[in-house]
Amino acid sequence: MATGNLDKQKTIDLRKKHVGPSCKVFFSHDPIKIVRARGQYMYNEKDEKYLDCINNVAHVGHCHPDVVEAGAKQMELLNTNSRFLHDNLVLYAQRLQATLPEKLSVCYFVNSGSEANDLALRLAWQYTGHKDIITLENAYHGHVSSLIDISPYKFHQMAVAEPSQHVHVIAAFIAESLQSCGGQVIPPVGYFQKVAQHVRNAGGVFIADEVQVGFGRVGTHFWGFQLQGEDFVPDIVTMGKPIGNGHPMSCVITTREVAESFMSSGMEYFNTFGGNPVSCAIGLAVLDVIEKEDLQGNALHIGSYLTQLLDDLKKRHLLVGDVRGRGLFIGLDLVRNRDKRTPATAEAQDVIYRLKEQRILLSADGPHRNVLKFKPPMCFSREDAELVVEKIDQILTDLEKTLGLQMSEAVISENGHTKRKEPSDENGLVHPSNGSSHSHKHTVTLPHDKKTNKRQKT
Repeated sequence: MATGNLDKQKTIDLRKKHVGPSCKVFFSHDPIKIVRARGQYMYNEKDEKYLDCINNVAHVGHCHPDVVEAGAKQMELLNTNSRFLHDNLVLYAQRLQATLPEKLSVCYFVNSGSEANDLALRLAWQYTGHKDIITLENAYHGHVSSLIDISPYKFHQMAVAEPSQHVHVIAAFIAESLQSCGGQVIPPVGYFQKVAQHVRNAGGVFIADEVQVGFGRVGTHFWGFQLQGEDFVPDIVTMGKPIGNGHPMSCVITTREVAESFMSSGMEYFNTFGGNPVSCAIGLAVLDVIEKEDLQGNALHIGSYLTQLLDDLKKRHLLVGDVRGRGLFIGLDLVRNRDKRTPATAEAQDVIYRLKEQRILLSADGPHRNVLKFKPPMCFSREDAELVVEKIDQILTDLEKTLGLQMSEAVISENGHTKRKEPSDENGLVHPSNGSSHSHKHTVTLPHDKKTNKRQKT
């Protein structure tokens, strides 16, 4: 049977019958059936076009012809494991390393971000001889058992939320260079340097998780951790999602010292598919496209423009509590009350569903699911940014009218920020903050929230 020929209901019925029920779909009440995609657009079975604002996996654009061609050509010639010599493997490792500080020089190729982070923990445990891990509140690092333990974003959702006794919120400190599932939280410059100093003094290593934000997405730099400054170099860097533009591949890069220690354990490391010629051909093509089409530059310019448009929304809409991000990695934090920062969870979901009706795909994240997250393919355009912000503007206007939140109630201060009188019934839906009992927490001040000096626990 040819793929893509089932009617939508048949696809839904077969999925319910044969796919695990914990594997969720977007818009579960009326899921979208996608049959093809190109660039920043996805198409359903009726050939209706959706603007994709969330797919950071299709980094250089869905089905980019250069990437597709590279994979197909290599697949016609050979695909085998890394125990045989092949130029693609060493050329890709050399090319990838050239984007990083010289100290980070040894690559391990695997197949997913979860695999990469799991291997990073093994490297840290072997190198340090310790087991304890420090992680950030609301962090997410993957779905395998070792990573669920260090992902409060996940284990707080479990019916019995008991973090591992080895996890503290020190063999290592692990953090996303910019926190994604935690709500697009941007660490202030200098934060990682201070953390690294404490961790290394205690005998640990610093693991930078670039699975979500690497490969030029932040605009000014190729890697998110480089936002901290040239004086900060992690001991281990993990990467995934965008690395293969949808092809399953990932990588761990570390120092020669850590790699030699891992080898001294006496156990060989082998990954059946990691670093195969097809994956490396695709990885090389992705790097070529990023450079040829200046997608890092596009992330900087379009990301700055999108941030400006969203900042303008904040001046017009009381539901917008914060705009934060770098490049094409941006969060729009919706709140019912700016002073109390009451999460507007229901309103965020309303925005997402209404955008879907207008064929724009966006999602919400953060501990209260009230942060609209923008991480589109890097070919996103000014026209795309204008379209999605125009639609959000219309939806927020409608929501605020329903809630009785009018900008006429606001007092515009001299610095351009807005402050409003509290309506008596403004709270509506109240979502309690996460009651984590972790004793070791770090705080990161959100850089865009200088006026209220609010702190985001991480």
